[in-house]
Parts: sequence; C-alpha cells; structure tokens
Amino acid sequence: MRRAAVGVVASLSVLLSSCALFFPDKNGIEPKALVAVKPTIAGRVVWSSSTSDVEFPLSVAVNGTTFTVGASDGSLTALDAAKGRVLWQASAKAALSAGVGSDGKFAAVVTRDGEIVVFDGGRELWRQQSTARVITAPLVAGERVFVVGLDRSVTAFDALNGARLWAVQRPGDPLSLAQAGVAMAFKNTLLVSQGPRLVALDPANGSTRWEVVLATPRGSNEIERLSDLVGPAVRVGDVVCIRAYQASVGCVNAETGQLLWSKPLGGRGGLAADEQHVYAADAADHVTAWKADTGEVAWTTEAYLYRQLTTPFSLGSVLVFGDFEGQLHFLSADRGVAQLSLPTDGAPMAAAPVVSGTTVLIVTREGGLFALRPE
Repeated sequence: MRRAAVGVVASLSVLLSSCALFFPDKNGIEPKALVAVKPTIAGRVVWSSSTSDVEFPLSVAVNGTTFTVGASDGSLTALDAAKGRVLWQASAKAALSAGVGSDGKFAAVVTRDGEIVVFDGGRELWRQQSTARVITAPLVAGERVFVVGLDRSVTAFDALNGARLWAVQRPGDPLSLAQAGVAMAFKNTLLVSQGPRLVALDPANGSTRWEVVLATPRGSNEIERLSDLVGPAVRVGDVVCIRAYQASVGCVNAETGQLLWSKPLGGRGGLAADEQHVYAADAADHVTAWKADTGEVAWTTEAYLYRQLTTPFSLGSVLVFGDFEGQLHFLSADRGVAQLSLPTDGAPMAAAPVVSGTTVLIVTREGGLFALRPE
C-alpha cells in the first residue's frame, strides 16, 4: 500500500507538471511586454465561430479543407476551412481527455472515462473501452484507429466496427508524462512515442521495424528523469523532427530510423519544421531556429520571453505561434523578425495553430475559433 501511495503521488506530480504547459508558473516572472509591430505582411480574420470551453490539451484535425475540433464537454464540430461553414456536429456524450484524430471520413476521440468513440460524418459508429488512460489524440489511417496510452501501450482498432486488431506494450519506466505524445503515419509505417524512444511499427500487426532514442534520462529522481517525447512531431519529406520533454530537440530519418542530430533544449511544447529550419521555444520562451540538415543554430529571439507560447507552425516563409493573451504572432522564418501580430479573444490558446491551405485556425480556451489568413 505504501508503494502504491508513493506511485499515486508521483503520478499526480507528473500530471501537474504537464499541466504547467498550459497554466505555467513562471515563479513570479512577468511576461515580456510586446513591442508594437510595424506590419510587413498583411493578414486578417476571415471568419470566426465558437465551441464549448477547452480545458484539455487539444489537437485539431486537418483533412484537406476541413477542420475538426473537439471541446472538453465532448462536442465535436467539423468546419469548412475557407468560410467556417459547419459541416457536421456530434457529441461523445462525455468529457474528453484527448483531442480529435481524423482521416477526413472517420473522427476519433477519447473520453475521460477511457472510452474511444469513433464517428463517421457526425454519426457515432462505435465506442470501445481503452485499457489505459489516453492523452494523445488517436491516429486514424488506413481504416484503422491507433491509440497510444499513458502506459506506453499501442492498440489498433478496425475503424468500421471497433474490433481490436492488435496491442503492444513496452514494459519499463514506472512513470510516464501526462502530456500528448506522438502517433503519426509515415508512408506505410506507424510512428509512436514510447518514453524517450520514437518507435516505428508495422500497422498490420504492431511488430517493431526500428526504434531510436532521442534523449538520455537524467536527474536525481524518477520525475526529473522523465524525458518522454512530446507531440506534435513534424514531418518534412523523409525526416521527422520531435522534442523530448525538458531534454532536447532532434530529427530522425524515418525511412531508416537513423538519428540525424539532437540538441539539448529545455521546454515542454511541440516544434515546427520546414525544409530549411526546425523551430521551438524553450522553457523561458526563447524562440530558436536550427538548420534542418545540421542542427546548427540559425537564429534566436528573446522578444516573447515568458509569454507561454504555443507550439509554432511553419507557413511557407512565415513562422506562426500564439501566446497567453490570445495574440497570434507571425515571424520571418529566415531571421525571426516580427512581421505581424493579430488579436483573438484575449484567452490563452488551447492548441497549436493549424493550417489548411493558407487559412490558419486558432482555438482558445474559451472556445473561440478564429480563422486568419496572411496575405
């Protein structure tokens, strides 16, 4: 019983640690005041809408010209990216613990009670009980739904009927990070995070094709040694770039499983990448760009210190991210120079900005949906 109690306390500590990504304690440090930006590019809100409040780490699904958004109360909304027209709405009939995964036809979420719920165009198809708590949004691909649990298990379900196809689990570390990890497709391979490892699985049977370690756990206790990979990972061609919690950023050749480079970096959020650079903010919100081929630092900026930056997004020649006041910032990708700043509803952002074509969707914690378009 004593051992179990210690485990519960440690698990709660890890959960609180991960929650700091969205409500961070900066030890009383004031966020850096924004400097007025003289716009060098144009941009505007092209449409806005709303959903219920978002209290959990949200993942917005993007499929072609459709955004699919989930809210904490279990409601789902699919919207046309160009004009914001509602395509369908549905409800999981329970609060959610993980955001939306979708392939454009099927949409999947996970409730706080551990139920995986799958929809087809707003119609509920099936629900299945997960064997583990789930924070990472399910991956829907190839008429299958892949679910990564906090116990580092990976389970595959038939998207049509919910049949459990296979499951794998990695034994090992007693603690795992209560923050969304990685579940993504690479050609005919499933890429998932299991602790500090990026693992390539055969989607047909769950067998391992390769794995690579991106961080070496360090620290005096189990919590300090946590170095789980955090999502979202970013793919550029055959290269996948990813962050290890409070440890490093790095890039892997997803065809061969070769680690191309890794650089130490604190922080907890995801990263962005394009053919030239990899971008991320550290724990103090220094924003850095590394050269994609070598990992050499290209530029860094201190303009947004302690502003609780979201995961950034690469939009051509522009880097986009939001802050705790709902401000959306556009930086030049080559030098990190501020080009434009646009407001939303003043609430912290609930997810990384996502893009369909040239339309960037912002979701705030108060349920505000804002579609912006740089011009």
